[in-house]
Amino acid sequence: MVTGSSRGIGAEIARRLAAENWNVILHYTQDQAAAHAVQSELGTSCIGVIKADLRSAEQTEQLWQQASALAPLNALVNNAGIYIPCAYDTPYEQWDSIRQETFRINFEAAAQLTQYAVTEFKKRGAGKVLNVGSRVGFRGEAGAAMYAASKAALLNLTRSLAVEYARQNIQFFGIAPGWVETAMARDGMDNRLAEILEGIPAGRMALPADCASAAAFLLKDESSYLTGEIIDINGASYFH
Repeated sequence: MVTGSSRGIGAEIARRLAAENWNVILHYTQDQAAAHAVQSELGTSCIGVIKADLRSAEQTEQLWQQASALAPLNALVNNAGIYIPCAYDTPYEQWDSIRQETFRINFEAAAQLTQYAVTEFKKRGAGKVLNVGSRVGFRGEAGAAMYAASKAALLNLTRSLAVEYARQNIQFFGIAPGWVETAMARDGMDNRLAEILEGIPAGRMALPADCASAAAFLLKDESSYLTGEIIDINGASYFH
């Protein structure tokens, strides 16, 4: 199952996994038409499309239950996320609302789904979880502290669970993209394209396909001795 797979990185990961003979379950929050368009592209490789608002713990639980009813899940890709710019001295009520929504979708929903996955994977003796983080989870970002903090939490959850469940053959991975040519990135670019590209030695933003390639490798059998790995996808713009 790939969360947030109606567009952008999630949709491209779903396409790549389908091309590599995975059966894929799509998830979306609002854009049913976009989700069904991806489903149509995947054909018989898509075995379900589920709507769920990850701001709701109840709907997040229902998402897992509905997905599990479609087929035994062997891998979970936590891709769904939101980016809400917010100065840290924003009036408290607005700041707190952004904090809660950002952490709920970017971290808590992913952690909740991962808890369900771990419980199931332990019974089966194997499983993979891939979390889509961000470069800012390592380097931070002015004006988006809550987004950066939520991604840092997700990446460190990945590493902690990799240690905790290595003996149960449950693998945890992450990818940490920098700027990617997606609708979410365009919303934050404004007139900053020249500035953004100047900070990327590779000279271009990543494509969703760059992220999908890394994700597909981590979910292959060939990665069986890897766990806790987080692959940076940022065109040499940041090392840590």
